[in-house]
This record gives sequence, structure tokens and C-alpha cells, in this order.
Amino acid sequence: MRLFLSALLALLSPLPALANTYEPIRDKSAFLSLIDGKELRIGLYNLSLKLTPDGKIVGKALGWGITGNWSWEGGYFCRDMDWSGYAIERDCQLVEARNGRELRFTVNRGKGDSASFRLR
Repeated sequence: MRLFLSALLALLSPLPALANTYEPIRDKSAFLSLIDGKELRIGLYNLSLKLTPDGKIVGKALGWGITGNWSWEGGYFCRDMDWSGYAIERDCQLVEARNGRELRFTVNRGKGDSASFRLR
């Protein structure tokens, strides 16, 4: 369990900001148009998330279920999640898009670590 937890936490905030090829998404409707009918994936950890327009998060990481809620607040994606009984505290994140196929989430309103997801 400890290994799984470490991997999930690393997924949610592992990388320093990448090259400036990403464009910030500040508008909820633009964000919704990108995620509509799509799944967010990080293949290395078998992580997949579905974000619904009504603010729900459903997915899996390393075979364990993820649930949560999200909202759009002041140009940021704010979420809280539960990974198979482990609470992942609320955080508001900067969202950036690249090529309409990738989203990068940066914790602490863009001041922290990042995780990049492919849209499928």
C-alpha cells in the first residue's frame, strides 16, 4: 500500500514545469470543451481519470479506484480526491493545454509541481 501511495502522490505532482509550448486555460468552458467525452491518462502508472461536467472525478491508478469532486474557481481547476480510502486534499491548479491532446496541471495555483496527462 505504501508503494502505491507514493506512486500516486508522485503522479499528482511530480514534474517541474516543462517548455512553454503549453497554453494556460483560464476559462471553464474552454476546459470543458477539451475534456468533453475524454479520459485523462498517464500510461506509466496506469492512471486514468474522467472529469464530468457536473464536477465529479472517477478513475483508477495502479488498479485502485479514484473518486472526487472538482470545480472551476477564479481561472483554476480545484479538486479533492480519494484514492481507495486515502484522502488527497483539496488543491487549486493551473491548467495548461498543448496541441489539444495534452493537459498539464500545476499544483498550488501554478506555483508547484506539475503532472501532464494525455487526452484519449
